[in-house]
Amino acid sequence: MRVLFVGQSYYRKDNGQAVFMIRLAEGLARAGHDVMTLAPSERLIAQRYCVNGVTVQTVTALHLGHNLNLTAFSDATVAQVLDEFRPDIIHIQDHMFLTRTTLPLAKRRHIPIVGTNHFLPANWSNNLYIPRSVQNVVHRAMWHDMLQVFNQLDAATTPTETAVAILRKQDIRIPVKAISCGVDPAEFYPQPTIDRTVLRRRYGLDLDRPVLLYVGRVDREKGLDDLVQAVYQSERSDYQVAIAGKGMYRDMLIEKVNDLRIGEQVVFPGYVPSSDLPGLLNSIDAFIMPSAAELQSIATLEAMSCALPILAANARALPELVHHDVNGLLFNPHNPANLAAAIVRFLEMRSRWRWLGEASLELVQPHQIQNTIQRYVEWYESVRGRTLLMQNSQPLRFGAQIGD
Repeated sequence: MRVLFVGQSYYRKDNGQAVFMIRLAEGLARAGHDVMTLAPSERLIAQRYCVNGVTVQTVTALHLGHNLNLTAFSDATVAQVLDEFRPDIIHIQDHMFLTRTTLPLAKRRHIPIVGTNHFLPANWSNNLYIPRSVQNVVHRAMWHDMLQVFNQLDAATTPTETAVAILRKQDIRIPVKAISCGVDPAEFYPQPTIDRTVLRRRYGLDLDRPVLLYVGRVDREKGLDDLVQAVYQSERSDYQVAIAGKGMYRDMLIEKVNDLRIGEQVVFPGYVPSSDLPGLLNSIDAFIMPSAAELQSIATLEAMSCALPILAANARALPELVHHDVNGLLFNPHNPANLAAAIVRFLEMRSRWRWLGEASLELVQPHQIQNTIQRYVEWYESVRGRTLLMQNSQPLRFGAQIGD
């Protein structure tokens, strides 16, 4: 099968959409499928190259920030790709500029086109500092803009049943299915014999105290303000929280930590490359995800696959991964006091940390990347079959003869 991916970023592993797209594309290529990706160029000019079996075609782009790229005047490049590669199916990852260019060109060529939704309005409105008083109106407008694209597709996926329910509350008019983003157990797995001091030293983490780690974008909607405030309110110094990653909110968060004088307890290791991430996860004691706007959370899946206990906000799709008192603890979102209480409780149940981690490892098994790849292949084939059936069942044009 020839599969063409279209999205706002590729080989920029600093956001969940790109990580999912890369892993699925490379997994399909390893399984013997022909895979190509259309993405905005980070060097302003269009280029074509091959990475891990995936052909990547970039288009001229202007980077606008927050994983948004302006790709005007890319019609000719996109049309050339469609005519040369002749995809059996196109899989979009968002509803932004490049997708809007690709969609009519694909429809003109009768190519089935599907999409995966990674979008929540809150992920944008919080970073744009839109006042709460008008957020509902803005969110409705954002959903309307997204659905203008997605309702033209043949079908869609999203990572969890929670995310499916969110879409169905909107005016989605196409079939929607939940397929996990997946995690690679060959990359993320328990390493009980690892020397924990090596990566702790590399990233400036305490060698003796328990460390709770957050990994991801350091942006406003991730609930990291609440995490910092919870550390302050816990009034305990016998643990450390590490906030790893990069983002628009990092400097402001560091300033808040300094104002609260908890700089020894809350540290910012910076961006962790994929080569170090499995080892770092195996070098800490628990993973923490305070975001209330997760449609799944690949970072949480990776931590679970390393047999870590998880502390997570009881919001959106996180309770599908984290079962309270089974593989971790859930706390109320936007509630630093409740988060502080969860941290304190976790510290006091040290004898159960191993069992919580083993439960994480068991719960993550259905999310292995091979399952994800197989489910996507089956989904592509079903959408293609349904689309071809619909095309073949179209009524004859007036005046046409059978056999034309």
